[in-house]
This record gives sequence, structure tokens and C-alpha cells, in this order.
Amino acid sequence: MGVSPGKPAIVAIDGGNSKTDLALVAADGTVLAKVRGPGMPGRLSDKTLLVIAGLLKSAVIASGAVAGGEPVLTGIATDTVACVANVDLPEEELQLQQMLAAQDWTSSTRVANDTFAVLRAGLDDVPVAGAELRWGVGVTCGAGINCAGVAPDGTSTGYLALGAITGDWGGGGSLGAAAQWAAIRAEDGRGPQTALRELAPAHFGLATPADLAIALHQGKVAEYRLGELAPLVFKVSDSGDEVARAIVIRLAEEVSLMTIAVIRRLRLTGATVPVVLGGSVLAARNSLLIDEITARITAVVPASTVRVIEAAPVAGAALLGLDRIGAPVSAMTRLRQELALA
Repeated sequence: MGVSPGKPAIVAIDGGNSKTDLALVAADGTVLAKVRGPGMPGRLSDKTLLVIAGLLKSAVIASGAVAGGEPVLTGIATDTVACVANVDLPEEELQLQQMLAAQDWTSSTRVANDTFAVLRAGLDDVPVAGAELRWGVGVTCGAGINCAGVAPDGTSTGYLALGAITGDWGGGGSLGAAAQWAAIRAEDGRGPQTALRELAPAHFGLATPADLAIALHQGKVAEYRLGELAPLVFKVSDSGDEVARAIVIRLAEEVSLMTIAVIRRLRLTGATVPVVLGGSVLAARNSLLIDEITARITAVVPASTVRVIEAAPVAGAALLGLDRIGAPVSAMTRLRQELALA
């Protein structure tokens, strides 16, 4: 499409709840710049655009495209692909697409939920024969949780993923809240003993789960910080703590239920369905969690394959852009190498 290999072709955006990554990618897959900033606002607004615009400006400067002064962003690349959280309704996707297109950064703009970046990051770069496009089911589990699927004919389905009001449980926030729930019940006698009783409050410099509960109630510890306890849940689970193991298994069940429901909606239970797991919680590759997810999904969809992404989700957004401009597989391979997860 006439895009110079040494200049940006794709503005790739992966916007999660806790952080947003933006990459400038050339047509040959070279990553010219990658920057990270705050997560997407809880609701689509002008703040969403401000976060993305600020990151794009930083990326253009980091790429060396400007020697000084204010960078010119108009026509910076061919395609913008923005896969972002908290843009869950079709009308929200359209609204953000219009907001981004109005900036004239690129000639084409695509907006999708961040789950689609995870899905594309974990799919093969050569489409399966007979399929209109690369397809499968993706699950993102970071601060929150979501799942979406695409069938070989392009049909897609997913969830509203607005939290508890849409039946969701999962992600770092849910794991942390469950840890505190179990910890205080161990303290007051309503539940079994667990190492979380001491370790959960200690993470915040507090002595007891009751102290943590009061600090949360009074706003001295922000509720979103409970997500910091997710790695602790995995660590305690790995030590054999049955309460922590039960929390991990509950998450595995939720991931599996979401995935299987999407597969059934797409009528793919008899197909070899690639299931891609991503987001910070799943990318941690806790063995109990991944083994339980795999066992539960394959029990219902035996031919399915479950994999954890090896490239950062922003690579998925970039790959969607490279797909559109018809980039060769060699470009996709280079991109994956440069954006591989540590």
C-alpha cells in the first residue's frame, strides 16, 4: 500500500483498566517506539482521547521523528488500531472510532475491545485454510475479566463485561477481594484458617484483616489496591493453602465458563478451537490456574487448544493493523520478537 518500511504504518493501542500501551510499528514489523501510560477511564469520555493522544505524542518523540518542539501527529501512519477496555457497547466503539478518526492521525481507524488484541496476539499468523480470517476465543484477565470469540465465517460474540451487574467475577480485583474475604473470615471464626489472614493485611503494612477492612472502609487504602493481592493468592496457593487454592480454582471455573459459553454460541464445540489466554493474571502462568482451565475447557470441547500469549497484547493490536495492510508473515514474526513478553 505504498507504506515505507522505515516509517510508521500502524498506531497500535492496547488500553486496559490499569495501563495503556501504544506502539508505532513500521510495515516490516519493526517497532519504532513503544510507550506506556495510565489505564483507560472507567467510562468512555474525552479523557479516553486525552490518554491516547498523550501517549501518541510521547511515542512520536521517542521514535526520533522529531528533533524538538511540538510533534505533528496528522498523517503519522496509515492505520490506527485501538483495542481498549471499557468500550463495551457497539455505540461506544463507534463513538471512539469517530473521536480518533477526527484527529486525522491516520487514514483508517479501527476500534475494538481489548480482548480482541489478546486473541490476535495468540493466533497463528497464517489463517487456517477455508477460514475467512484468523479466528478463535480470547480471554483477558488483568484487573478485570472478559472473553470474546470469532468464528471462521467472521461471526463474533462476547460479553457486556460491566462487572458484577453483568454476572462477571474474575481478574486481579476479584482475587484480591476474595483474599480479604477469606482472611477476615479466618480471623473472626466464620471460615477456615489460611495464611492469607496474616499476609493480606501485611501487604499494606497492617496487622489484621479487620485493620485492612477498616482502612478500606475509611478510604485510607483505595479499594482498587486489593488487586495487588493477586500474586499473593497464587503464592499462597502454590504453598498448598487450601483456601487460596479454592480461590484460584474459582477463577479457573469462571474463565472456563465464559470460554465454553462463547464456543457454544458460535456452534464450534466440535471444532479445533484455539483458546488464547492473556492479561496479567493469566500471563503469570500459574500452573494450577492454567491446568484447571485447560482441563475444564477440553472436557467439553476436546479438540480445543489452550495457549497463553507470548507477545504483549499491544502486539495483537499491531498484528490486526498488519493484517489489514497485507504485511508478510516475516513482518509479523519480527513484531512478535520485538514485543515478546519478558
